[in-house]
Amino acid sequence: MILKKLILVIGLSILSFAADATVEIVKKIDVLPKIAVQDASASTVSPELRRAFAQLLIGDLRVSSHFRVDEEYLKSSYEGGPIENFLSDRKVDTILRFDLSQNLNNMTVKAKMINAKTGTTTVERSYALNDVKRHPFLAHKIVVDVNDQIGAPSIKWMEQSVVFAKYTDAKKSEIVVSDYTLSYQKTVVAGGLNIFPKWANDEQSAFYYTSYAGAEPTIYKYDLKDGSRRNIISSSGMIVCSDVSKDGRKLLLTMAPKDQTDIYMYDLITKKIQKITNYSGIDVNGNFIDDDKRIVFVSDRLGYANVFAQGINDSNVEQMVYHGKNNNSASALDNYIVYSSREDKSEFGRNTFNLYLISTKTDYIRQLTMSGENLYPRFAKDPDTIMFIKQYQNQSALGIVRLNANKTYHFTLKTGKLQSIDW
Repeated sequence: MILKKLILVIGLSILSFAADATVEIVKKIDVLPKIAVQDASASTVSPELRRAFAQLLIGDLRVSSHFRVDEEYLKSSYEGGPIENFLSDRKVDTILRFDLSQNLNNMTVKAKMINAKTGTTTVERSYALNDVKRHPFLAHKIVVDVNDQIGAPSIKWMEQSVVFAKYTDAKKSEIVVSDYTLSYQKTVVAGGLNIFPKWANDEQSAFYYTSYAGAEPTIYKYDLKDGSRRNIISSSGMIVCSDVSKDGRKLLLTMAPKDQTDIYMYDLITKKIQKITNYSGIDVNGNFIDDDKRIVFVSDRLGYANVFAQGINDSNVEQMVYHGKNNNSASALDNYIVYSSREDKSEFGRNTFNLYLISTKTDYIRQLTMSGENLYPRFAKDPDTIMFIKQYQNQSALGIVRLNANKTYHFTLKTGKLQSIDW
């Protein structure tokens, strides 16, 4: 029965809801500036670390979609010279130069932007880190600052941590905290079947997840500050936390205490539980919308998986998506919904799921992916960015869609298979 419910939830996926915003951002940059990255670190620093850090900076600048990026790994002294400070042969507008140093597990980076037309430094900053393994986050921070310096739309989402579950063996999975490129990964929960992690707060200091290690499926809260975990609630059949209210007090749960999946709301303070949906079929993966007064969720009440909305204290159900016949995972942002839809088998193949973006106020539909299994889309706090899981052959990748640039990037998971993500 447990495996049956797991297949059910994984098939219908998880929804997420991001802060109120709009994806219709118009960039103020008419011609993208060309930028090059220079490594000015001392030769005593590990060559592998220096090159990896440079490649992270180059990759972030590319994913930002706000620069034309020189992809070559370049070296320089920190002060530079007539050639290094202008790079005339490369016709760049800006140079990002960094000087990395490491002392045991500590890492510091000096970074500056140079106007390649004048050879002068426009901004210079220092950064420090007490865990060298987390250097990808430091690279992301530097690029966020560089992006802000030119006045481009924010890419602060790059600094967010990702929490994901990955299958490692039959009935075994781990929960991992990473950066968006998967360059940094730290396993925080292992042993048994641990799935569906969900951040507990905006600070990303804790998350909820479902464990199947005990007599009943149980939701735990894991504290990243001290590594402790706390039992929150258990239920027979299945239980999954799909969303957390803005104040952190209430959880939306998918539960099947009597072999019937519905959406429930659990108050962490009063310990009271409220049943929100009541349908004889399948209702799963509720997420808060409209200042936590309504939810969106996936249901088969049309005879196939689709996205619906309902008030917390209102039994009236509203259909949200009118395109596709198997819309099994979604994320909402303001009046936009991104969802995964299974395509016609005869045309696209057996396991093709593509992502679509729609507006609830117009007939606007935009296809975001073209092939493969593209699942579990998530809007970032930046409304121009969507994260999703890409499954292909026997591998998984974390996908990033940059909407305004109409570009998609994939970061492959080297071991295991992605089960679910949150960021």
